[in-house]
Amino acid sequence: MQSPDNALEMLQIAADAADSKGGEDLVALNVSGPLPLVDIFLLVTGNSERNVAAIADEIEDQLHEAGHRRVRREGRAEARWVLLDFGDLIVHVFHSEERVYYGLERLWKDCPVVPIELTTKVAGE
Repeated sequence: MQSPDNALEMLQIAADAADSKGGEDLVALNVSGPLPLVDIFLLVTGNSERNVAAIADEIEDQLHEAGHRRVRREGRAEARWVLLDFGDLIVHVFHSEERVYYGLERLWKDCPVVPIELTTKVAGE
């Protein structure tokens, strides 16, 4: 990874944001070997277009609040596959059907998985 601390910090924020909006099947892949300008892909599944949009919006809001700038966003209007590019971290938020169809895990199967530990917040904290 190019800047592991920054990428891992962004991964944690994005994963927690996705989880807070019902994101499922979160998988992080270290793609820094084949893609020298990116460190981590985060793949997330939503169960409807509305859910995909909500997950993507929450990830974007939380990373922005933490001081990370979005470079690019694609697919928000259709909300079937939203790509959020934050430089070191690229987040793919899929509708479940698109996730199966495009199979990014299969395409990037040689890349190591980055462990994700979700921090669950208890009401009132």
